[in-house]
Amino acid sequence: MRRKIIAALALLSAGVFTLGLQGTLVAQTPTKIKVAYTATADFASGFIAQEAGYFKKRGLDVEFQLIPLNSTMPAALQSGSIDLAGTTLPVFLQAVDSGLDLVAIAGSGTTLPTDQNFAIVVKNDVTIAKPEDYVGKRIGVPGLGAFLHVLFQNWLLEKGVDIKKVTFVEVSFPQMADVLRAGNVDGVITGEPIMSRIVQAKIGKIATYFNEVLKGEMPIIVYSSTRKWYNENKAAAKAFRDAVADGVKDVRKDEAFLRTSIGKYIKLPPEVLKTMPINGQWRAEIPQENMARWIAIMEKQKMLRTKLDLKKLVAE
Repeated sequence: MRRKIIAALALLSAGVFTLGLQGTLVAQTPTKIKVAYTATADFASGFIAQEAGYFKKRGLDVEFQLIPLNSTMPAALQSGSIDLAGTTLPVFLQAVDSGLDLVAIAGSGTTLPTDQNFAIVVKNDVTIAKPEDYVGKRIGVPGLGAFLHVLFQNWLLEKGVDIKKVTFVEVSFPQMADVLRAGNVDGVITGEPIMSRIVQAKIGKIATYFNEVLKGEMPIIVYSSTRKWYNENKAAAKAFRDAVADGVKDVRKDEAFLRTSIGKYIKLPPEVLKTMPINGQWRAEIPQENMARWIAIMEKQKMLRTKLDLKKLVAE
């Protein structure tokens, strides 16, 4: 009888050890997160976090996936093909306004009234001397209702121009140079590094910077998810935000590393990567007052149908 008890205890101990080992292996298995981005330096803090190993350090296996048009990201989130999307604020807010239950996990690039990181680049034979000169023009934007489109319309309205008299068409960042060269549009609303690439290639010229009418700092990008994914992955969401915050701290520490990281994900020629200006700001947190500025601009353009609750839009 004694031998049977000892044997049973040995088996039980072996089972407990095996379960403990399995638990350790599970705990060490990285959480996989697929993150969508567009070809812009506004994601630099995330690129830095990836290349410096900050996601891996926090138990995350992050895969960045390039998506040409920002406006398609909410649909990709809903389909489950990605976990996080680097949505511009207008795209995120319109998606929530239309009934999608999304939540902002972390911030990325931000913009100030003094920034000149993006502009309208027009064909060399197009003359723009005043805001009214855009009337009748055909302008390419990286997503209808996306960040740059909404900001430029805000500038037109502030200058007294009827935005309905300007034609906007969707053109993804990678296609802008070719579309402008072909003359399919009069100009494109773009940012770095695509802007420098177009100008350096003498395909077009900078016509208008349009940030000076802004009332303060505004987020450009937020990493968003479905609320269902967030509720099921709160620890991973916090780890992601913390890693991006470390990327923000390091983004200006090593200029060569910054440029290499951006070039890896945006696939820039070495000559453009070496000389392009990188004048952006990045912030991992998402202040409510900054998001509120976007809501005010979008309400002015009649882009929102409902009253959005800022407290529900940002993850804890």
